Amino acid sequence: MNDARRQLSARLLLDPVHLLALGFGSGISPWMPGTMGSLLALLPCWYVAPLAWPVKLAIAIAMFVVGVRICDVSSRKLGVHDHPGIVFDEIAAMLTITVILPQSWMQLGLAFALFRVFDIWKPWPIRDLDHRMSGGLGIMLDDQMAALYAAIGIGVIDYGMIAF
Repeated sequence: MNDARRQLSARLLLDPVHLLALGFGSGISPWMPGTMGSLLALLPCWYVAPLAWPVKLAIAIAMFVVGVRICDVSSRKLGVHDHPGIVFDEIAAMLTITVILPQSWMQLGLAFALFRVFDIWKPWPIRDLDHRMSGGLGIMLDDQMAALYAAIGIGVIDYGMIAF
């Protein structure tokens, strides 16, 4: 475990910015904080999924805009760019996927799995965004790209199932 992650404690959750950035505590998990944040996101995703498309889009945009600021402030306070404990970006990205997909537990589970694969693997241009952009925008954008890749993957899988 690296020193940056070890420094996180529940005490940080008393700060409203860290409370949100650290996903209400899911980001301080010693095991796979990004996955824990993505798991936490499944509950709001389930509630947002049946809303009208324009409402879901507005929520996703609001989460992104707010997330840029939250992630920027939290990373500066922690002194680490894109600290593994900052999981607001994963939560916002999972909500972005719900804008694109219809509501079903199976698709949501697949979205979670594909998103985690793309977020960890970081294929082009996700890795470039992750390395070249600093601040909250950089933290948020690489996860939004991973969400887009996951949504495309689900579309391909859905199309394949319909075609056969």
